[in-house]
Amino acid sequence: MNLTRLISAIALSLFFAVGSSAQTVGPKADSKFKIPPTDAGLPGAGPLRRAEWFQNLWLQRRSAWATQVQADQKAVVFLGDSITQGWNELLTGSFPGVKVANRGISGDTTRGVLIRLQEDVLALNPSAVVLLIGTNDLEEQADPETIAANLRLILSEIKKHNPRIPVILCQVFPSSEKAKRPATAIKKLNELYFAAVKGDPQITYLQTWHLFADDQGNAKPSEFPDLLHPNRTGYTKWASAIRPILATYGFIETEPDGFKPEPGFVSLFNGHDLTGWGYRTNNFDGKTTSDDGRYLAKNGRLIVKTPPEGSKIAQLWTTRQFPKNFTLKLEFRATPKADSGVFIRQPQLQCRDYLIAGPYKTLTQYKPQDWNEIIVNVKDNVAHCVCNGEILEAALKLPPTGGIGLEGDAGQMEYRRIRLQELP
Repeated sequence: MNLTRLISAIALSLFFAVGSSAQTVGPKADSKFKIPPTDAGLPGAGPLRRAEWFQNLWLQRRSAWATQVQADQKAVVFLGDSITQGWNELLTGSFPGVKVANRGISGDTTRGVLIRLQEDVLALNPSAVVLLIGTNDLEEQADPETIAANLRLILSEIKKHNPRIPVILCQVFPSSEKAKRPATAIKKLNELYFAAVKGDPQITYLQTWHLFADDQGNAKPSEFPDLLHPNRTGYTKWASAIRPILATYGFIETEPDGFKPEPGFVSLFNGHDLTGWGYRTNNFDGKTTSDDGRYLAKNGRLIVKTPPEGSKIAQLWTTRQFPKNFTLKLEFRATPKADSGVFIRQPQLQCRDYLIAGPYKTLTQYKPQDWNEIIVNVKDNVAHCVCNGEILEAALKLPPTGGIGLEGDAGQMEYRRIRLQELP
């Protein structure tokens, strides 16, 4: 084990040792927050942990939260188990400017979350909920169908409380057979999770399993030293995956983009509405969203929202044609495994979360879940395309004229600073 991994492993061990060794309940603990002694009359099914360390931790954290209900009103609530709890003080720093509340309890299960949902989460009237739960159910040998049924109940209660609360449902992270969480079980559970939310526009299904899994579908030791809990690198990647969704909901990146095109370039997107763009047979001049809500203009970003169906093709085009030689510049940001494309007159240049979704998986300058620049130089009906200076297509053949288009398929894609310079 190298020094970095050793330090990470020791830090994780100390963190969970502290949580597990708290055998004495503080004087402010409220007995009403104790774990029920039996399963009789409890909602849901499957495991509810009752080890002494877990009962103490459950009681301590929930009693403390009860004193913060008013202070945490309208927070973005992060809900889950030890992976969420372990974010701790790093959570606020990961989302500057956002009022957040950590409602993770180490060792918790979907059934535990369901039981404490009203008092720990819904009582805060959250502005949004970021949910990651289910890995401990697998360790307790619950079958994926039971876990997914509990998830449905959790989401149903959230929707009953407020049918407009945005929910970001994170896929269960990869782990390992050694941690009693085999890849096959996690994949099956994530499939059932998606089936539970497919078609629901209130819920954004975030593909965080793909963000972390290795070629065998297991966690990477460089990001998960104990093959279960992320280290700082893992938390940084998770936060980067969530931030674009929070931006779309208006929690962050709320200021207009002050970017000005270079001399000779003309903006194709004004940053605040869809003027100049449409669906081939119409246009959305003056509108901030397309008629179907798929495309959204917000604070300098042209957003292709995550389709509730998981994958749904849409194409937004400029109403203007470009028959001359030109240089096109734009920036894009993709959520994990997002799939989109930039149409150049007619052919599509694949624009995706490249390192996961391909096809350019060997790029060294691509920045996952961050802004990347594409430059397309068109001369004599041939396009030379680069991303952050690396070649995507050296000689993409084009028809004599056509518009610029942005495809939506899977995941969320964002575009900004879309500008074009016509050349002789």
